[in-house]
Amino acid sequence: MKNPAKRGWSPEKLKAALDFAKASGSSAIVIVQDGLVVDQFGDIDKKISSYSVRKSLISALYGIYSAEGVIDVNQTLEQLGIDENPPGLTKEEKQARIVDLLRARSGVYHPVDFETQYMIKIRPQRGSHPPGTFWYYNNWDFNVLGTILERKTGLSIGEAFYRRIALRIGMQDFRPEDVYYMDGPISMHRAYHFEITARDLARFGLLYLRKGRWGNNQIIPEAWVEKNNHADEMIRWHDVDAGGYEYLWWLEYHGASLYGPGLPAGTYIASGAGVHIVMVIPSLKLVIVSRVDNDPPQKDPKTVIAAAEHTLVSTAKMGEIVSMILAAQSQ
Repeated sequence: MKNPAKRGWSPEKLKAALDFAKASGSSAIVIVQDGLVVDQFGDIDKKISSYSVRKSLISALYGIYSAEGVIDVNQTLEQLGIDENPPGLTKEEKQARIVDLLRARSGVYHPVDFETQYMIKIRPQRGSHPPGTFWYYNNWDFNVLGTILERKTGLSIGEAFYRRIALRIGMQDFRPEDVYYMDGPISMHRAYHFEITARDLARFGLLYLRKGRWGNNQIIPEAWVEKNNHADEMIRWHDVDAGGYEYLWWLEYHGASLYGPGLPAGTYIASGAGVHIVMVIPSLKLVIVSRVDNDPPQKDPKTVIAAAEHTLVSTAKMGEIVSMILAAQSQ
C-alpha cells in the first residue's frame, strides 16, 4: 500500500505501533487490509517455528478433507483404531470424536512428550470429564489430529499442507520438509511443528479473511471458516477470561480474547508461544501477523519446550501492540 493515509491509516500512529512492536521483541510484523500490505517490518521471509500456530494450520486441512469425505469428524477414536502407550485409552476415552479433539474437549488426559509445565499443572485427572464436555488446552488432542490426518490421507502433514494450501495460495517459502516432528517414550503420537515465514502466514490469514476463497477457487469450505466466528463458552487461561476456542483457533467472545479486551467482535487468532500470531479481523478486513525469533537451536522436545516457555513478547504486550495498530486507523 503506497499511501496508507489514503486508506484511513495514520502514518504517525502506524510508525509508533511498529516501533513499539520492535522494542517489545517482535522480529517481524505484516499488516494486510483487504488484500493490500498496509505496512511491515523485519525478517518477513525467515522460516521460524510457529509453535501452536500449527493447530490452526492443520485445522484448515481438516476442513478440506472433511468436506471431501476423506475424514469424518464424527468418527470416534475407537472407530479409528487410536490407542496409546501404557496406560492405554479406556473404553470411555475411545468414544471421543475427531470433532472433540478439534475443539480441545476430548476428555483424554494421557500425558505427552511435548507440553509446558503449565499444561501439566492444570491437566485434569484421567476419566474426570466425558468426551465433549470440558475444554482443556491439550497437546494430546492436537498431536493425535496429526496422526489421524496422516493415516487418512496417506500424506505427511507437510506434504498435505503444501499440496492443498501452500501451492494454491502462492505461498513463497513453505515446503513439505518445513514440518518437523518430535516424539518420545510417553506417547505414540508425535508432535509436529511448522517452520514458516511471516509473509506465508499473512497469506494464510488472508485466505481465512476471504472465507476460504482464493481467486476463483474455494480452498477451504466457507462453512468451515465460519466455525471460527462462533463460540458458546468462555475459556479461562492463566486464570483470566480468554474468549472462546473452536476448531483450533482462539476467538473473541463477549469482549474478551486471549490478547485482552477490546478486539472487534468476530476476531479470531492463531497463536503460538513466544508470541506468534495470525489475527483475522473480518469487520475491518484486516490480518495482523507478528513473529518473534525464538526458533529452537535443536528440534527435540526438551529444547523446543524451553524455547516455548521463554516468552519474548507476552500476551499482554501483544495486546498492546495490536491495540496501537488498530488505533492507527483514522476514523
